[in-house]
Amino acid sequence: MKTSQKFTTRSLVMNALFAALLCVSAYISIPLPNGSHITFLNFIVMIISLTFAVADSASILVVWMLLGAVGVPVFIGGSAGFGYLFGLYGGYSFAFLVVAILIPLIRPKKYNRIVYTLLSLLGAVLVDVIGALWWMVLGHLDLKTAIVAGILSFLPLDCVKAVVAAQIVPAFRKIVIPQSDITKNEAV
Repeated sequence: MKTSQKFTTRSLVMNALFAALLCVSAYISIPLPNGSHITFLNFIVMIISLTFAVADSASILVVWMLLGAVGVPVFIGGSAGFGYLFGLYGGYSFAFLVVAILIPLIRPKKYNRIVYTLLSLLGAVLVDVIGALWWMVLGHLDLKTAIVAGILSFLPLDCVKAVVAAQIVPAFRKIVIPQSDITKNEAV
Protein backbone atom coordinates (compact mmCIF):
# COMPACT_ATOMS: atom_id res chain seq x y z
CA MET A 1 0.00 0.00 0.00
CA LYS A 2 1.48 3.31 -1.06
CA THR A 3 0.91 6.30 1.16
CA SER A 4 1.94 9.85 0.49
CA GLN A 5 1.60 13.10 2.35
CA LYS A 6 -0.84 15.36 0.56
CA PHE A 7 -1.37 18.94 1.56
CA THR A 8 -5.11 19.41 1.15
CA THR A 9 -6.84 22.76 1.37
CA ARG A 10 -7.99 21.83 4.86
CA SER A 11 -4.50 20.90 6.01
CA LEU A 12 -3.01 24.07 4.51
CA VAL A 13 -5.59 26.18 6.33
CA MET A 14 -4.92 24.36 9.62
CA ASN A 15 -1.17 24.74 9.14
CA ALA A 16 -1.57 28.46 8.44
CA LEU A 17 -3.81 28.91 11.49
CA PHE A 18 -1.33 27.17 13.76
CA ALA A 19 1.58 29.12 12.26
CA ALA A 20 -0.36 32.30 13.06
CA LEU A 21 -1.06 31.00 16.57
CA LEU A 22 2.66 30.33 16.97
CA CYS A 23 3.42 33.91 15.87
CA VAL A 24 0.95 35.35 18.40
CA SER A 25 2.24 33.11 21.20
CA ALA A 26 5.65 34.82 21.02
CA TYR A 27 4.02 38.06 22.13
CA ILE A 28 2.58 36.48 25.27
CA SER A 29 5.75 36.74 27.30
CA ILE A 30 7.14 37.57 30.71
CA PRO A 31 10.60 39.17 30.64
CA LEU A 32 13.20 37.74 33.01
CA PRO A 33 16.09 39.68 34.63
CA ASN A 34 18.66 37.78 32.51
CA GLY A 35 17.21 39.27 29.30
CA SER A 36 15.28 36.16 28.26
CA HIS A 37 11.51 35.66 28.31
CA ILE A 38 8.99 33.05 29.37
CA THR A 39 6.52 32.67 26.51
CA PHE A 40 3.72 30.47 25.29
CA LEU A 41 5.77 29.40 22.26
CA ASN A 42 6.76 26.05 23.72
CA PHE A 43 3.15 25.42 24.83
CA ILE A 44 1.96 25.86 21.24
CA VAL A 45 4.90 23.86 19.88
CA MET A 46 3.94 20.94 22.14
CA ILE A 47 0.33 21.10 20.97
CA ILE A 48 1.49 21.17 17.34
CA SER A 49 3.93 18.29 17.89
CA LEU A 50 1.35 16.12 19.62
CA THR A 51 -1.45 16.89 17.15
CA PHE A 52 -0.03 17.08 13.64
CA ALA A 53 1.81 14.58 11.46
CA VAL A 54 5.54 15.18 11.12
CA ALA A 55 5.31 16.93 7.73
CA ASP A 56 2.63 19.33 8.94
CA SER A 57 4.32 19.91 12.29
CA ALA A 58 7.66 20.67 10.66
CA SER A 59 6.13 22.89 7.98
CA ILE A 60 4.32 24.99 10.60
CA LEU A 61 7.60 25.61 12.42
CA VAL A 62 9.52 26.27 9.20
CA VAL A 63 6.92 28.84 8.07
CA TRP A 64 7.19 30.57 11.46
CA MET A 65 11.00 30.59 11.30
CA LEU A 66 11.05 31.83 7.70
CA LEU A 67 8.62 34.63 8.52
CA GLY A 68 10.89 35.72 11.33
CA ALA A 69 14.04 35.32 9.26
CA VAL A 70 12.77 37.64 6.52
CA GLY A 71 11.87 40.34 9.04
CA VAL A 72 8.31 39.72 10.17
CA PRO A 73 8.35 40.35 13.95
CA VAL A 74 7.19 36.89 15.05
CA PHE A 75 9.93 36.02 17.51
CA ILE A 76 9.91 36.80 21.22
CA GLY A 77 9.23 40.42 22.00
CA GLY A 78 8.61 41.30 18.35
CA SER A 79 12.12 40.34 17.31
CA ALA A 80 12.90 39.27 13.76
CA GLY A 81 15.74 38.55 11.36
CA PHE A 82 18.60 36.15 10.94
CA GLY A 83 20.38 37.98 13.76
CA TYR A 84 17.80 36.70 16.22
CA LEU A 85 17.84 33.15 14.85
CA PHE A 86 21.61 32.94 15.05
CA GLY A 87 21.92 35.01 18.23
CA LEU A 88 22.03 33.94 21.86
CA TYR A 89 18.42 32.75 22.06
CA GLY A 90 18.09 31.32 18.55
CA GLY A 91 18.91 27.86 19.83
CA TYR A 92 15.50 27.70 21.45
CA SER A 93 13.86 28.38 18.06
CA PHE A 94 15.87 25.63 16.38
CA ALA A 95 15.05 23.35 19.32
CA PHE A 96 11.34 23.95 18.63
CA LEU A 97 11.91 22.64 15.11
CA VAL A 98 13.75 19.57 16.44
CA VAL A 99 10.83 18.83 18.79
CA ALA A 100 8.28 19.45 16.01
CA ILE A 101 10.01 16.74 13.97
CA LEU A 102 10.98 14.28 16.71
CA ILE A 103 7.77 14.08 18.76
CA PRO A 104 5.43 13.24 15.83
CA LEU A 105 7.88 10.55 14.75
CA ILE A 106 7.91 8.74 18.08
CA ARG A 107 4.41 9.34 19.45
CA PRO A 108 1.73 6.68 19.02
CA LYS A 109 -1.12 7.52 16.65
CA LYS A 110 -3.72 6.72 19.27
CA TYR A 111 -3.87 9.23 22.13
CA ASN A 112 -2.64 7.91 25.46
CA ARG A 113 -2.62 10.50 28.24
CA ILE A 114 0.45 9.12 30.03
CA VAL A 115 2.55 8.59 26.91
CA TYR A 116 1.63 11.98 25.44
CA THR A 117 2.39 13.69 28.76
CA LEU A 118 5.81 12.01 28.95
CA LEU A 119 6.56 12.96 25.33
CA SER A 120 5.51 16.53 25.99
CA LEU A 121 7.79 16.68 29.03
CA LEU A 122 10.60 15.22 26.93
CA GLY A 123 9.98 17.96 24.36
CA ALA A 124 10.15 20.66 27.03
CA VAL A 125 13.43 19.30 28.37
CA LEU A 126 14.90 19.04 24.86
CA VAL A 127 13.99 22.65 24.06
CA ASP A 128 15.59 23.93 27.24
CA VAL A 129 18.73 21.79 26.93
CA ILE A 130 19.35 22.59 23.25
CA GLY A 131 18.63 26.27 23.85
CA ALA A 132 20.94 26.41 26.86
CA LEU A 133 23.77 24.66 25.01
CA TRP A 134 23.41 27.13 22.13
CA TRP A 135 23.39 30.02 24.61
CA MET A 136 26.44 28.58 26.38
CA VAL A 137 28.46 28.35 23.16
CA LEU A 138 27.48 31.72 21.67
CA GLY A 139 27.41 33.56 25.00
CA HIS A 140 30.67 32.01 26.21
CA LEU A 141 28.98 30.83 29.40
CA ASP A 142 30.32 28.14 31.67
CA LEU A 143 28.21 24.99 32.02
CA LYS A 144 26.88 25.89 35.47
CA THR A 145 25.68 29.32 34.34
CA ALA A 146 24.10 27.83 31.21
CA ILE A 147 22.24 25.23 33.27
CA VAL A 148 20.98 27.78 35.81
CA ALA A 149 20.10 30.54 33.32
CA GLY A 150 19.10 28.45 30.32
CA ILE A 151 17.43 25.42 31.85
CA LEU A 152 16.53 25.81 35.51
CA SER A 153 14.98 29.25 35.06
CA PHE A 154 12.61 27.88 32.39
CA LEU A 155 12.08 24.19 33.11
CA PRO A 156 9.56 24.26 35.98
CA LEU A 157 7.04 26.42 34.11
CA ASP A 158 7.84 24.69 30.80
CA CYS A 159 6.98 21.35 32.41
CA VAL A 160 3.66 22.72 33.66
CA LYS A 161 2.87 24.01 30.15
CA ALA A 162 3.92 20.65 28.67
CA VAL A 163 1.63 18.71 30.98
CA VAL A 164 -1.32 21.02 30.25
CA ALA A 165 -0.64 20.82 26.50
CA ALA A 166 -0.68 17.02 26.59
CA GLN A 167 -4.03 17.01 28.40
CA ILE A 168 -5.81 19.25 25.88
CA VAL A 169 -4.42 17.61 22.73
CA PRO A 170 -7.54 15.44 22.20
CA ALA A 171 -9.63 18.61 21.74
CA PHE A 172 -7.17 19.92 19.15
CA ARG A 173 -7.04 16.57 17.37
CA LYS A 174 -10.83 16.72 16.93
CA ILE A 175 -10.49 20.13 15.28
CA VAL A 176 -7.39 19.48 13.20
CA ILE A 177 -7.81 15.88 12.10
CA PRO A 178 -11.05 14.90 10.36
CA GLN A 179 -13.03 12.44 12.50
CA SER A 180 -12.86 9.76 9.81
CA ASP A 181 -9.04 9.91 9.90
CA ILE A 182 -8.94 9.63 13.71
CA THR A 183 -11.15 6.54 13.64
CA LYS A 184 -9.11 5.00 10.81
CA ASN A 185 -5.75 5.72 12.56
CA GLU A 186 -6.91 4.33 15.88
CA ALA A 187 -8.13 1.13 14.23
CA VAL A 188 -4.64 0.45 12.86
